[in-house]
Amino acid sequence: MVAIIVIPLSIVAIIGITGYLIYRYVIYDFLSNKSVNDTLKKYNIKKTQFEIIKEYFENKGESISDQEISSLAKQYRHKEPEQFLAMYDSIREKSKTE
Repeated sequence: MVAIIVIPLSIVAIIGITGYLIYRYVIYDFLSNKSVNDTLKKYNIKKTQFEIIKEYFENKGESISDQEISSLAKQYRHKEPEQFLAMYDSIREKSKTE
């Protein structure tokens, strides 16, 4: 009798958790990446997210690894997508003054 309730409940819980994890780690990142790329394209910016972060930190005089750049790109995509435009503006201002 208990198995009739526990088995379907377990299956639904597993499907629900799997669906959430797929959304959180695959679909959400895909949609965030697409949104940032669309914004960059909207403002006619030809650089990628990776290039913008790399140039920004080079202009600041800091050297960071490709792994750190990828991690920062993901963090900015999810939490602060407007940072890409701010960093690009900083890069552009720096290149104008040189």
